[in-house]
Amino acid sequence: MRRLLAAVVAAVALPATAEDVLYLYNWNNYISEETVARFERHCGCRLKQDYYSDNEEMLAKLEAGAVGYDVLVPTGNAVETLIRQGALRPLDKSLLPNLANLKPEYRDLWYDPGGKYSVPYAYTVTLIGYNRERMRELGLPTDTWALVFEPRYLERIKGKVTVLNSHRELLGAAMRYLGHSVQERNPARWEEAKAVILRAKPYWAAFSNSTYIKDLAIGNIWVAHGYSNDMFRAREDAKAARRPFTIGFETPKEGAVIAVDGFVLHKSGRRPDLAHKFIDFMLEGRNAADVSNLIGAGNPNAAAMAFIDPAIAGERAIFPTAADLARLETVRDFDPALRRTLSRLWTEIKVR
Repeated sequence: MRRLLAAVVAAVALPATAEDVLYLYNWNNYISEETVARFERHCGCRLKQDYYSDNEEMLAKLEAGAVGYDVLVPTGNAVETLIRQGALRPLDKSLLPNLANLKPEYRDLWYDPGGKYSVPYAYTVTLIGYNRERMRELGLPTDTWALVFEPRYLERIKGKVTVLNSHRELLGAAMRYLGHSVQERNPARWEEAKAVILRAKPYWAAFSNSTYIKDLAIGNIWVAHGYSNDMFRAREDAKAARRPFTIGFETPKEGAVIAVDGFVLHKSGRRPDLAHKFIDFMLEGRNAADVSNLIGAGNPNAAAMAFIDPAIAGERAIFPTAADLARLETVRDFDPALRRTLSRLWTEIKVR
């Protein structure tokens, strides 16, 4: 009888616990422990996170059959993919009164017209980070992609430059340097970008998506093609270690890529009520500011600005002006034929 009673109690108790858990599939270090704790007190639930390092990893896991995530935080082009796959649950905006806190320019983005499925959370700009003192000594320009692609500059910093190990990002930077859009459909222009990259490649130290943060901060490299939030981290790490140099970062005058990440509800999620509560909580100014103060990410939330460290909020490379935004583009998906072309170009770049 005691065993039967224990089994009945367990059968009743376990579902209640499970129902009070919100499952979030997120980028690493995208929400602080303090904000997680505040949300758990706010909702009387637990927030459980799994992490991914890029959108392709997240999409592949979902396509392989992963289910049960209530909220995802994909980048715009991945949001577009998930919408096309019918994988998302539409938002109930009546449950999101804090949507009014979004800046107007982030309320109707190309990948989700009208914001039916997604709520912008943070953004990054792909730009150039550099060792200020070394660049000043050498008299090299830091506001142009020429620093990364032109041999006349690269010969003076050979072996001290890294570029992103991403075909859309690196080819995109070369396209902007050539005066083309990152959404160009003409394969001949992408061939031009490949030629620019191959001309510069002998001068680079590495293709890197993560190690450049540490290498820049300790002085092993002097120039890096990378993300604004990573450059912020490298700058702060160098400052904390009292390095005899400082890290600067700028958006090249030719233009660059901006990537917006946002909250979406996956159809397999079991708690859309908690998901809406979480998103609305993260839209409050103090909570929205968390990602900017934590990792130096740009912020689409107007109410957050009063709570962001002024040194971060005043950083133009993190918070672009209206004129800067006009020079930034988002990466969108291509048709299968052009995707195959870019894949071939990338293979040729990596093996030569």
